[in-house]
Amino acid sequence: MLTEVYQGIFLNEVFLPDSPLKYLNSYIIMDKGRPLIVDTGFNRPECRENFFAGIEELKLDLTKCDVLSTHLHSDHCGLIGELQALGASILVGEREISSMRKLNDPKHADEINRWEQLFDLKKYDIKVTDHPGYHFRSRPFGDCRLLKNGDILKAGGYSLAVMDVPGHTKGHIALYEKEHKLFFGGDLILTKITPTVTFWGFEQDILAIYLDTLQKIRTLDIDVIFTGHRALIKDARQRIDELTGHHAKRLAEIRIILAAGEHSVSDTASKMTWDIRAKSWEDFPKAQKWFASGEAMSHLEHLYCTGELNRREENATVYYSLR
Repeated sequence: MLTEVYQGIFLNEVFLPDSPLKYLNSYIIMDKGRPLIVDTGFNRPECRENFFAGIEELKLDLTKCDVLSTHLHSDHCGLIGELQALGASILVGEREISSMRKLNDPKHADEINRWEQLFDLKKYDIKVTDHPGYHFRSRPFGDCRLLKNGDILKAGGYSLAVMDVPGHTKGHIALYEKEHKLFFGGDLILTKITPTVTFWGFEQDILAIYLDTLQKIRTLDIDVIFTGHRALIKDARQRIDELTGHHAKRLAEIRIILAAGEHSVSDTASKMTWDIRAKSWEDFPKAQKWFASGEAMSHLEHLYCTGELNRREENATVYYSLR
């Protein structure tokens, strides 16, 4: 469904089948020269149908459009390969491009399968193909315009500053329009649901990075956040405070779980509180076990990095305990 949500800015809702997210918010900023499209949906027929319905309703010529992906998750960039083949110019963050290209590297599947062992998920017979982000990734794509922090994009009379906003992914970008106080945030800040903060490797404390990013955005003057999913946000600071509080509660819950003794990542996740329609951890769909374990891991690693937990590895699986 196509709706004008701000002057010259259209929300193109893209249906996400079999996903609790329900829809991807793709935004189209109209411009007489080059309209700017922000995010696309999965690379699957249902998403393609919804996405192109909005393009056709606005009578856009893709050869005269710029398509920006805020981050590597396939519900945001799954169609960029196809759109590039149709003549659109693709814009991505310079810190995200290598990770986006890895999705089509066969070695990347091996890396994800190693994380299956790391998280202690092998006992659930979960494979990389159970992950929708991998299964519905974009087809390979060519050269893109790489965006760096501080770059300015002009569209529809708006002046949009590119911002590095790591945390949800390592190279997530956003767009900030200072004059009109608009923020295109991808999945950095969502309403009703909390953005996933997952494990991206031992070289960084990704939860600390995410929380730092939230505080940086809290200093901005924002009237509207154009979110990647669900409703637009009108009170940015209130929502940032809610998200910060959510992660504090997550950390407190993990401390209580580990008070009973050492746990693997998936065992920790199985005892955490999740807002999902499943009677028990055993009833979680395989993809949701992936997501929950990645979220648990980022919080476990944060507590390890801040000195609260011990970490050990056995047979390529990690285990955590209180110090």
